[in-house]
Amino acid sequence: MKAFVITEFGGPDVLHLADVPTPEPTAGEVRIRVQAIAVARTKDVATRAGRPPFAHLVKNFPHVLGTEHAGVVDAVGPGVDDSLIGSRVAVSAVLSCGSCPVCRRGREEACEHFALLGIDRPGSYAEYTVVPAANVHILPGDVTAVDAAAVAANGPVARAQLDAGLVGAGSTVLVIGAGGSLGSTAATLAAWRGAQVIGIDQLSRHPGCLDGLPVVAALDGNAEDLADQVRAAAGDHGLDCVIDNLGISSLWEAYRPALADLGRIVVSGAISHEPLPMRLLPFYLHNQSLIGVRTGNRHQMVAMWQDVRKGFRPPASHVHPMEWFAAAIAHGLVEAGTARGQSVLEIS
Repeated sequence: MKAFVITEFGGPDVLHLADVPTPEPTAGEVRIRVQAIAVARTKDVATRAGRPPFAHLVKNFPHVLGTEHAGVVDAVGPGVDDSLIGSRVAVSAVLSCGSCPVCRRGREEACEHFALLGIDRPGSYAEYTVVPAANVHILPGDVTAVDAAAVAANGPVARAQLDAGLVGAGSTVLVIGAGGSLGSTAATLAAWRGAQVIGIDQLSRHPGCLDGLPVVAALDGNAEDLADQVRAAAGDHGLDCVIDNLGISSLWEAYRPALADLGRIVVSGAISHEPLPMRLLPFYLHNQSLIGVRTGNRHQMVAMWQDVRKGFRPPASHVHPMEWFAAAIAHGLVEAGTARGQSVLEIS
């Protein structure tokens, strides 16, 4: 089969097309004829460049990147119901052991043997993938492969973040980096739940990057009076939840004073690795929480697809044809921070 591989870490140009063996499913696995692949900033782009947090786990070259994706089941291994063949599915990239203490508690995202498709085993930048049958979710008939890949990539972790932040109808939520792939999904899902959503992004550099999102206020993260704008948008009550996947100290200082009593800050990433100015006094005086969410677990994955069946749809994706130059372009846009929403590679 054809696959995009890397034989070394480097810029987008290290991606190249190659012939590799077509994988065969073993016990408990299914093979997917891939149709759409989500391009992930951390799992794909940073790994390709040799950066943390996952590049050190890639031990063998050539390596096939690619995590969450969508396609059609075309073969099954022993022990898997062959009625799955021909089903349109979305695929989760989270690989867990199912037997360690946290897995037995239903918290696979904290598995002692946590692994990822596209990092610890060959990924989805290919015509076919082989994945555990437990990682596939059958799609409703009106969901496209592109939307399915986007939901699989961002939906479960966005849902996990909003659950951790107790976000529901009447909540006021601030989403940092709301124009990005995860941020736009979290903002859209929060509004779908009935929350008031305030979005922050680099509007001065990328005007209109929050257009089309269900936000009550779109704020420029580079504004000198950002703290005042956040407080004004949050109102007298303040922010019930902040979704912060960037970890930028200037933004932290701007929104931190507006967090309400019992407010929660939820993080699932840190584009900046610099320390934040953390003061503990306000946390206990106001019963506030700082919560880390690695990714969604199986419960949240199932619940996310139930939301889709009830009518939730992700924000628009930026679709690229699955050709070598388009894959490199997609990586370049994500790396430069100019991609809006989820970038998806589509195999026609």
